[in-house]
Amino acid sequence: MSNTARLGLPLVQAAQAQKHVTVNEALVRLDGLVNLVLQSESLAIPPTLVVDGACYSVPLGAVNAWSGRDGSIAIGTNGGWDFVQPLRGWRAYIVDRGAGAVFDGSDWREGMVTLSSHNAGMAMRTVETDHVVTAGPVSLTGYVIPSNAMVVGVTGRVISPITGTLTGWSLGNPGAVGRFGSGLGLSGGSWVRGLLSAPMTFYAPEMLQLDAIGGDFAGGTVRLAVHYLELGLPDL
Repeated sequence: MSNTARLGLPLVQAAQAQKHVTVNEALVRLDGLVNLVLQSESLAIPPTLVVDGACYSVPLGAVNAWSGRDGSIAIGTNGGWDFVQPLRGWRAYIVDRGAGAVFDGSDWREGMVTLSSHNAGMAMRTVETDHVVTAGPVSLTGYVIPSNAMVVGVTGRVISPITGTLTGWSLGNPGAVGRFGSGLGLSGGSWVRGLLSAPMTFYAPEMLQLDAIGGDFAGGTVRLAVHYLELGLPDL
């Protein structure tokens, strides 16, 4: 056997010359794969500047130096690429998606904390948006809560001071004013941590609603994050 079974690390052979080359190749692979961080799983054109140790999941149809390497992990090394085929159950953090993922044997499934033999499972997800507050007594976000999401709570941070005649504000969704917090601060850095006593399922996409207390909004920006669970269907 010339390579290890799981990570494909090259093994030093008996009476092999230049043993340090094989050992260094194995160390480079270990450095990339242990505590795996993927810069992207969607980038089809390899970066012009190859950073040693930077890892990418090669998508279907990748070109240039990644052509024909669909599904493998490309590890930057010495100005080029080393390729490793991931195995089912490997976990990684995907930088450009801001999410952890588990490999199901074919694809990286983001946010999954469980995975059945037919790839059903439960995912823990967060969707984040920077909401520019609109003038008036109420300010609505876009549809940030996805359908079939079991929401655990919403957190937020004022990143640009909220202005207007108001003395505070509340955070909820249409029909449930203040569900995620009330009496919230206006200055930059003020925060909200709206944890529900029991998770609530939204079967259709939903907005978040900011309500002014004691006056009206004039402006400001709030970074909001919805924390939710999602159930994945089994494959056919």
